Amino acid sequence: MKLGPVRIDLGLLAVQFKQESNGLELEGFLAEKLGEGIRQVQEQLTSEPRDVVLYGFGRIGRLLARLLIERTGSGNKMRLRAVVVRKGSDNDLQKRASLLRRDSVHGSFKGTIKVDEENNTIMANGNLIQVIYASHPKEIDYTQYGIQDALIVDNTGIRRDDAELSEHFLSKGAKKVLLTAPGKDVKNIVFGVNTNDIKPEDRIISAASCTTNAIAPPLKVMDDEFGIINGHVETVHAYTNDQNLIDNYHAGARRGRSAALNMVPTETGAAKAVGKVLPNMQGILTGNAIRVPTPNVSMAILNLNLNRETTKDEVNELMRRVALHSDLRKQIDFSNSPEVVSTDFVGSRHACVFDSQATIVNGSSAILYCWYDNEFGYSCQVHRILEQMAGVSYAIYPRD
Repeated sequence: MKLGPVRIDLGLLAVQFKQESNGLELEGFLAEKLGEGIRQVQEQLTSEPRDVVLYGFGRIGRLLARLLIERTGSGNKMRLRAVVVRKGSDNDLQKRASLLRRDSVHGSFKGTIKVDEENNTIMANGNLIQVIYASHPKEIDYTQYGIQDALIVDNTGIRRDDAELSEHFLSKGAKKVLLTAPGKDVKNIVFGVNTNDIKPEDRIISAASCTTNAIAPPLKVMDDEFGIINGHVETVHAYTNDQNLIDNYHAGARRGRSAALNMVPTETGAAKAVGKVLPNMQGILTGNAIRVPTPNVSMAILNLNLNRETTKDEVNELMRRVALHSDLRKQIDFSNSPEVVSTDFVGSRHACVFDSQATIVNGSSAILYCWYDNEFGYSCQVHRILEQMAGVSYAIYPRD
């Protein structure tokens, strides 16, 4: 038998069998649930692996590298082939490899990493990654490294609009571009929320921001169930490399003040950007952010006015059900612990984690608290979009 890669959630199957079997024997129930995936598995067997290039190798780039390497050999049809950076020093390659190997927030790389200075390559768990030094896409010919029809993941944040991102197509061998930042005049996608907006003909897509990915899923759930009249989103956000460690000049307001010593009020475009993902939210949300002295994990506080009255228990039960049994269960996780703090969510692969203990409801007013690993959780969302763009689709059981 030619068996293809699938993902089977045995726990969810067991729950569904208990709730939905309606007298069916186990064999009949499994045949009903699993029988639809044969065609999808066969398609995966015949599809060719897609080449992936990381343009930039910062916080998100290195986490995406870990995710891509982690999935190599497990049926994943994407291969990390190259990383593009500007050369920083004579021992640049060693420094890049060291940053991939060790991370102060996310821990050490699980496996082995070897560097080949002569050929500018990094070997990570058997994955040969070509390091290409360039300051502009027009300088690069990917085909000379055997890379064809590559998916370019631009995680530099330098290029944001269609014209700028189209410069990647000046590189021979580049086919599609995924931006890991909010796009100005390109499709903004939050996986799980508006995934169906991704079309085969799309050449450039934005994965929006970490905050937009964190708030769009719970906002969709609340709007579908209760209807949202208006609201405000306040994010308590970990500091980022855009800020200064100690007071120094910065072009942005307040961001020049020490990130490690201060809470820094700043703007966020996430509330406005949600309207690009959820048209119902257009113009009804305001937003602001406070950068705080923690290196990772943030919180979004959603203050919502609803179309009908509800209770804390109803809201919490809705989110619990969505986190366990809906097609948003990869985006929304659920916490019922009274003791959790931000470090408990480092490494979370969800777009957000709903904190049920913190929920406040007063009639038709609801305040929701959602944690999110603004680095790794967001990188997982980016990877899911990358799979969609690459045509990688697993048969997942049970189906929603």
